[in-house]
Amino acid sequence: MSETKKVSIDKLKPNPDNPRIIKDDKFKKLVQSIKDFPEMLKLRPIVVDKDMVVLGGNMRLRALKDAGVKEVEVIIADSLTDDQKREFIIKDNVGFGEWNWETLANEWDSDKLDEWGLTVNNFNTDSINLDDFFEESNEQKEQKNKIVLEYTDEEFELVNEEFKKHSGSKEQIVYKLLGL
Repeated sequence: MSETKKVSIDKLKPNPDNPRIIKDDKFKKLVQSIKDFPEMLKLRPIVVDKDMVVLGGNMRLRALKDAGVKEVEVIIADSLTDDQKREFIIKDNVGFGEWNWETLANEWDSDKLDEWGLTVNNFNTDSINLDDFFEESNEQKEQKNKIVLEYTDEEFELVNEEFKKHSGSKEQIVYKLLGL
C-alpha cells in the first residue's frame, strides 16, 4: 500500500543506485522550474520506499534542496519488492535527463533495462584501449583518453554506429573518430 504525505526534505535519502543524472544547464532549468511552478510538486510527488530512499525524483530532490524548499510531498511505496523498485527507477526515468552509462553497465541487467524501455548499446568503452593504437607520450595518451571519456551520449551512439558499419581495423576507426 502507498501513502502520500508531506515530509521534511532532510528526511529523504538520495538513491545511491540511481543511474540517471541531470547536469549543468538542464539541472539549472529544473531548479528554475521548481521555483516557477512549485504546485507541480503536489502533482508529481517524490516516490520513496519505507526507508525514505528515493525511487523516483532523485534529481528533483537535489533541485529542491538547491531551490531552498524545506518540505515536499512524497508517495511512500512501502509494498514494492526489490525488483519492482529497480524496475520503477528505470521506468520513471526513461524519457529525460542523462544516463550514467558506467552505473548502468556495472549495476543493472541490460535485458531488464531493455524490457523496461531503455535501449542500451552494446558498445563498451572499456573495449577501446588507446594504448594499443598509439605509441605516444603519456600526456598525449591521457588527452586522447579524456576525449573518449568526454563523449556525449549522442557521440557514443555515433561511435557505436561507426564500429558496426566499418570493416577497417579498430585502429583506423579510432583514428577517424578522433580526427587523426
